[in-house]
Amino acid sequence: MLVPLTVLGVTLLVFAITRIMPGSPLEQEMNQASAASPDGGGGGGGGDQQSSLSESDIEELEREFLYDKNIFAAYATWLGLWPRERLYSEGEFKKEGGSKEVSEERIGNDFIKDDVRETIVSLIGSGRQVVVRRDGDQIEWAKYAERGKPREEWEDISKDGWKFRFESAEDRFERHLERQKGEETKKTVDNYLPRVAIYQTKFSGVVQGDFGRSRAFGDPVLKLIWSRMPVALYFGILTAIFTYGICLPLGIVKAIKHRTAVDNLTSVLIFIGYAVPGFALGSLLLVWFGAMKPIFPMMGLVSSDFESMGILGKIKDLAWHTVLPLTAYLVSGFAVKTMMMKNNLMDNLAADYVRTAVSKGVSFNKAVTKHAFRNSFIPLAANLGQLITMIVAGSILIETVFDIQGFGLLQYRAIVSKDQMLIMGTLTIASFLMVIGNIISDLIVAMIDPRVKFQ
Repeated sequence: MLVPLTVLGVTLLVFAITRIMPGSPLEQEMNQASAASPDGGGGGGGGDQQSSLSESDIEELEREFLYDKNIFAAYATWLGLWPRERLYSEGEFKKEGGSKEVSEERIGNDFIKDDVRETIVSLIGSGRQVVVRRDGDQIEWAKYAERGKPREEWEDISKDGWKFRFESAEDRFERHLERQKGEETKKTVDNYLPRVAIYQTKFSGVVQGDFGRSRAFGDPVLKLIWSRMPVALYFGILTAIFTYGICLPLGIVKAIKHRTAVDNLTSVLIFIGYAVPGFALGSLLLVWFGAMKPIFPMMGLVSSDFESMGILGKIKDLAWHTVLPLTAYLVSGFAVKTMMMKNNLMDNLAADYVRTAVSKGVSFNKAVTKHAFRNSFIPLAANLGQLITMIVAGSILIETVFDIQGFGLLQYRAIVSKDQMLIMGTLTIASFLMVIGNIISDLIVAMIDPRVKFQ
């Protein structure tokens, strides 16, 4: 029951941080547009300083990145619990005019001529034109401008799901001042006209399986994540298999052969490996066996002609590319698990229940494997669920060294490029897997430890 609350708490906190941190996606778009302008104007600032972007362009970016809403409304929209505005179109009401027919009609009903206005809006996505009439600060109606039909037969656009909103000149000027963030502006309220915004609403967020679009890569976030999952799973599963497949037997041997040459030599080796960072070892292996003695490939996970190879050729090529990065993944993970297995097993071998089992005729090997090992494995089982996180997270530094396009490198690039949608997408997946891993760990402990029961 705490899984959704935990994920919501984590994502809401990071969403708020990404909204207030410098270099938001909106600022980056504005700076890039300013740098690309002919005069090469500098970045930063508000609408007055961004000569290469019109205020309409800035407002479109605000809607796309949800900066036109407060943090909680934007977060709810990102989740898919609040509708987005799609197919957005707008039209301004001119200061002068209004058809003569409308003016005369309204004068007869004691309305002031200047308070009645009409504008024509071309709807994005349908190609149809809409006539919108306002009366003061209210939209009186919005109807399709049907050629050849009298006005009284025009159809209201709301029947097709279109919605509209009136924005006064004062409202638009207030938004401009907020965008300036306290900087001076040359504009006044007279620079703005009242307008109508016409749009359709659509629920599109995490709940609907839409994590947004990456600004850095230009692709949907979910597509990017799924494209990196095979690499993450490949290295994660191999790392888990080799780590537990070697550490558990090695820990048992070290416990049984305590203070012998085997124990001392393996301790030295695993602690040397623990002291060397994986990315540093990866760099050395890359220099020695990739450049100086080109035995293994230097980068990537497969060769350029991988697709043209046969099945056996693909397996061999993949294995050959895997040796160096997998070694870098494994080297630092042996020490903790091996020593934990050894110390736990030694404690249990000295316990009364093991001595009692041996005194009753149970062989020493059975006492180790059937009695002491199970209890010794319980502390390690408490971390087994976190293998899911490790499988997906990968290693940013190792993936960078070997140019492996994994999930860890994707997270790193999202943070460096301040790609808000990609940060939120990778974080949501990682935090969800973290809490699921905790639950799996609890279930594994309950299966192994007879003292733990869920009732």
